[in-house]
Amino acid sequence: MAEEAAGKRMSGRLDGQSRRLMAVHGMYAAASALSGTFIPVYLWKAQESFASIGWFCMSQYIVSGLLFWIAGKWVKEHNKMIVFRLGIALSGCFYFTVLLLGPSAYRWVVPIGILDGLALGLFWLSYNIIYFEVTEADNRDRYNGIAGLLGAAAGIVAPWLSGFIITTSRNQIGYRIIFTASLIVLAGAVIVSLGLKNRDTEGHYDWMLPFKQLKERGNPWRRFAIAITTQGIRDSVFMFLVGLTVYVATHNEQKVGNYALITSAVALVSFWFVGRSMRMNRRSGAMLIGVLALSAVILPLFFGIRYPLLLIFGVGTALLTPLYMIPITSSVFDLIGRNEESVKQREELIVLRELALTFGRAIGMTAYLLVLTRTHSPAAITWLLFGVGSMPIVGWIATRHLLNRTAAGGNASHAAYRKEDAYASHRTIDNGPHWRHASDSAKKAGDRSGRRGAGQA
Repeated sequence: MAEEAAGKRMSGRLDGQSRRLMAVHGMYAAASALSGTFIPVYLWKAQESFASIGWFCMSQYIVSGLLFWIAGKWVKEHNKMIVFRLGIALSGCFYFTVLLLGPSAYRWVVPIGILDGLALGLFWLSYNIIYFEVTEADNRDRYNGIAGLLGAAAGIVAPWLSGFIITTSRNQIGYRIIFTASLIVLAGAVIVSLGLKNRDTEGHYDWMLPFKQLKERGNPWRRFAIAITTQGIRDSVFMFLVGLTVYVATHNEQKVGNYALITSAVALVSFWFVGRSMRMNRRSGAMLIGVLALSAVILPLFFGIRYPLLLIFGVGTALLTPLYMIPITSSVFDLIGRNEESVKQREELIVLRELALTFGRAIGMTAYLLVLTRTHSPAAITWLLFGVGSMPIVGWIATRHLLNRTAAGGNASHAAYRKEDAYASHRTIDNGPHWRHASDSAKKAGDRSGRRGAGQA
């Protein structure tokens, strides 16, 4: 037992490298929550145009997705930590550029969207690789749960504080303060990331592997790509339109901050509970409940887009999102680690995941531009949210049996994961750096994935 404690991570536990990565992720989430929540509001106040905000997001999504594919070669064959830190630094450059442009930023929505896309693409590509390297099948749900919890914690304090600063400051001074604060936090994230260890590179980047996986009959990635695409369709609109709709309905940044505080507090508790209670064999059922309920909580908005109804929708979404995001995120990364060959191809497979997300985001933003450039009616906004928000149901249908197989495989293949570590010890947490949700996780998550709203994938 002493030898195990000294030489190996205890099953289900997170070690120093994964905790350090989580700290960087939390700081990145805090910087995004401080300023990113209000970027759409800032652009809207300069020019009340759904189209300009849509083109900003579209350029961001497409550039970040293409960059995943292109930069994958460097991440696989060279030092991924350079890419990781460069992504954080470019995020700081994005906020600095918006700060310099001031109210005229709306005239440059495509260029600043491209800059933001470069930053997000570099950060999340390297983050997802490092996340895979420092987690295993037995602790991935725990990591995703805690990462989501940290993102929610950042979302509780930062947007409320930003809203307070903006509403109590004259002219654009409040925005300058929060953009500067994000720059400082991101600089701190770069410093903390210096403690993450880079693992040795192996193999050569296969540019066409993501497409080969999709062409192969019976390959589970074909079905998971459908689920990831539907996630992208939903996230593309939800990541910014919800917060913007709160502002349009209230014309008050403090209300936007209050909304983020309340919904993030609910998300914090929900991610904590689901992250602790989630088991591999519960993923399919949890995801089914999640996708159906996430569609149902949109229904109150058909009675009108008013702050109380938006709050009901937001609280319901925050409560239920972990049931959807944790199973799909963990299952995808378990699929990447299912055997030695997949582990060696992890960069290309993560690129496949991001290309599917980008494809979905492009579809979602196309729907947004088609609808809201023609009409700004509350009914149009609600139907758009309901349409894209229900798409994950299709993703569950596509993967419902594979979620259980992945779960069974994960339990049965724990020895196989140990075998993977034997052939590539540099993959272990002690020798490799690290993602939501978070995305995008998380998000952003992230994903959670982006900085434009209440959740990453």
